[in-house]
Amino acid sequence: MQIFKWQGKNRQGKKVKGEMEAVSESVVIMALRKQGLSDLKVRKKPKDIEINLPFFKGSVPEKNVVVFTRQFATMINAGLPIIQCLEIQAEQQENKAFKKVLNTIKDEVEKGETLADGLRRHPEVFNSLYCNMVEAGETGGALDIILGRLAFFMEKNMKLKKKVKGALVYPAAVVCVAIIVIAIMMIFVIPSFQTMFSGFGAELPLLTQIIVNISKFLRSNILLILGAIFIIIFGLRQLYRKNDKAHHFFDSFFLKMPIFGMLLRKVAVAKFTRTLGTMISSGVPILTSLEIVAKTAGNVVIEKAIMATRESISQGKTIAGPLMESGIFPPMVTQMIAVGETTGALDQMLSKIADFYDDEVDAAVSAITSLIEPLLMVFLGGILGTMIVGMYLPIFQLGQVVH
Repeated sequence: MQIFKWQGKNRQGKKVKGEMEAVSESVVIMALRKQGLSDLKVRKKPKDIEINLPFFKGSVPEKNVVVFTRQFATMINAGLPIIQCLEIQAEQQENKAFKKVLNTIKDEVEKGETLADGLRRHPEVFNSLYCNMVEAGETGGALDIILGRLAFFMEKNMKLKKKVKGALVYPAAVVCVAIIVIAIMMIFVIPSFQTMFSGFGAELPLLTQIIVNISKFLRSNILLILGAIFIIIFGLRQLYRKNDKAHHFFDSFFLKMPIFGMLLRKVAVAKFTRTLGTMISSGVPILTSLEIVAKTAGNVVIEKAIMATRESISQGKTIAGPLMESGIFPPMVTQMIAVGETTGALDQMLSKIADFYDDEVDAAVSAITSLIEPLLMVFLGGILGTMIVGMYLPIFQLGQVVH
């Protein structure tokens, strides 16, 4: 089947146009003539240009997947067939990459594959957690309920990410602005002062001389400095990704950081309990759940702690013990998990812990923001103030000499 673009005139003589999917051009002309159209012009629709370079690949935002999941759950609950749901979702999808993925999944389901298998062919959009939960929903005949839980879980997860980004974006933005302002002063403003000072014929104060020397160094080696910064950042990223020891070192360091370490731990607990609770309540086996939760942890130290817990359970032991030994999860969390295991309500207990730590993350973000704001102001004011004082010291000295 191919898509053809056509234009013509209706019975009233008005120009009309559109698109039609058909086997050939003649089939399109016959179908349009039956509708009473004349002066027909039909041509194949040109294919969209696809660029296969990694940085040009169409990406699917998480928000689109959340909206799709919520609407899909509603449609399944209303009794619509899966194929029709996928077709409707694909038609209304504005993101071209996601539209293509949904159409591909629809074709695969039409050929007899399960929805979960179709989703697994697109790991860049649907992760293992999503696919396993959908599989559990299909097996248990409760796909609409599982999709509803998935949508709720993803919405909570998105809010959690926004909170963390909110805590990190502000200080990062202030530091970037400070660096730009300082660089502009060093490269463009200080040289004009330096030209003025050279006419004084006197030795410059130590602070002024240091600032002038730094300005000279920056102007002479700006490209070299930028290149070195780029190489260092690129090298550290490669080391983090490819060297297991370096990966473990950095992840461990992040968790132990004075201010942000506390926030990262609370985020880790909230994410772990929310994900595990959602999967267990959806009927995914606990060993599979723990393996998926470990892979989506985003921190090697936490991943190892969860995998140790999985190993413990496979040997017939409890979840709480290994989590307590890891030292990452607070005693309150491990004790509540132990109570949940004992009472047979682990999924409900995990959900309560997740709700509690969502609030804790909120409080931590507010505390960090209120603490960092004055520190950044002092930092920025201190550097700029030092530079201004350094530049005006020779003028003050000249004024004293004149008096």
